Amino acid sequence: MPPGLRQCVHDVSPYLILLIAISTLGPLQFGFHLAELNAPQDVITCRKKSISTRITSTLISLTTSKSSTAARTDLPDCIPMDNAAFAVVSSLFTIGGLVGALAAGPTSSAKGRLLAMRITSLFFILGSLIETVASSIAVMSIGRMFSGVGAGAATVIVPLYISEIAPPKERGFFGVMTQVSINVGILGTQTLGYFFSYGSAWRWVLGAGIIVGAFQGVGLLILPESPAWLAANKSVTQAKRTLQRIRGDHFDIQEEIAAWRADGEVVIPEEEGLLNGADEETLLARRDSTTSKASGKAGTHLGFFEVARDPVTRPAIIAVVGIMFSQQLCGVNSIIMYSVSLLADLLPVDSALLTILISAINLITTVACSPLPDKLGRKTCLLLSIAGQGTSALCLAISILSGVKILSAIAVLFFVAFFAVGLGPVPFMMASELVSQEAVGAAQSWCLAASYIATFLVAQFFPIINQAMNERFGGAGWVYFVFAALAVLCGLFVSTRVPETKGKRDADEVWGRTRRLD
Repeated sequence: MPPGLRQCVHDVSPYLILLIAISTLGPLQFGFHLAELNAPQDVITCRKKSISTRITSTLISLTTSKSSTAARTDLPDCIPMDNAAFAVVSSLFTIGGLVGALAAGPTSSAKGRLLAMRITSLFFILGSLIETVASSIAVMSIGRMFSGVGAGAATVIVPLYISEIAPPKERGFFGVMTQVSINVGILGTQTLGYFFSYGSAWRWVLGAGIIVGAFQGVGLLILPESPAWLAANKSVTQAKRTLQRIRGDHFDIQEEIAAWRADGEVVIPEEEGLLNGADEETLLARRDSTTSKASGKAGTHLGFFEVARDPVTRPAIIAVVGIMFSQQLCGVNSIIMYSVSLLADLLPVDSALLTILISAINLITTVACSPLPDKLGRKTCLLLSIAGQGTSALCLAISILSGVKILSAIAVLFFVAFFAVGLGPVPFMMASELVSQEAVGAAQSWCLAASYIATFLVAQFFPIINQAMNERFGGAGWVYFVFAALAVLCGLFVSTRVPETKGKRDADEVWGRTRRLD
């Protein structure tokens, strides 16, 4: 067994694996709700009675002889809505996500990570319940908003919790689990949609969120509070007992508790890891920053608007916002959220089945490509990802217009695979590497806001622009010329305004500045 793997096995206890599995149910539901309306879109909006598959035809024949779900519950089989209305329903999830994400930091800092995660499970259950019984656009929108609040909060709290319970040497590895769980959620909901997109059975897809949320809520009853938060806010003794339980009875925790000061305050900043588990180097850098601050040597933290006004940090904020917009404007969520309806009758295989394959490839490539940013460099991975997605978008547009269905299917698969090379994991990673420690919290906030705003723009306007272009020029697929053009602009932005951070010790070295001495 390789030494690194042997050390990982030694550091990780079965109890820790259980804690990771339960806590990552939060990000899993982010992915679940992000993609839940994709497969059943045409059925929900009354355009079709079912998606055309042999499996759904068999299921329909088995259920039509008995009373339908709608008859038993007095709920309609579908909710009539046009593309604009459906876009609103879809995009309100991201608005709720922004609200939840911004509220999660202060809540988890003041009340603890565990309570904050339990609150997210309530939002997931309530949102899923409202969506499941919705009979109008307004009710469905409210449900999506509640689910979004839970999802946005989970993407902030869970990476922070994981970074505080994982062994220091494995924090980078476990930090990837957040993105992996999101992809698992996407794959799960796409699979359910393939089987239950007919009649009113789509409500079972949305109702599955209730079950996952309830399972998460029950599981959180056995989770302990973060030892780091306990040491900072309650009792160092209780924090030590909790940490020892997580690591195992025979594990030496002295090196970890050395980070806790005698008065019980922890030296890990509250802003740590808004959207992604930070790696070990980042954690150590932030810990050193906070320790020096406690000694009276560090400056104050810069605020949200201060970093944008400061000429020293402004280039970093521009870079952070730019790469977060690039992540979305290259078009990945046009596939994740709308592929089944968009690609119906345009591919050589059933679009719902292809979407499951897309989700599986997204999950596999995310895991497989996770070492690339450390090997090739952050900026290199971003440019490879943008170039790959732009080329795939161009091929997809041409193949749809020319009717080459097999090329369309291949282009869609590569479109999603290239996302995992750089645009998926790297933007969140760079947000804390482009700025000095006093600006990390504000940079993460800019990253967070840009992410949800860009996701909202794609979710809200993609269906509308797609329909308008198809009607204006005739045929389908024209919108992917737009994504190809946006990829060119994003590539130019990254190549000129985003520096490489791999191997750089701090923000001064990243930007080529002379280090400032206090």
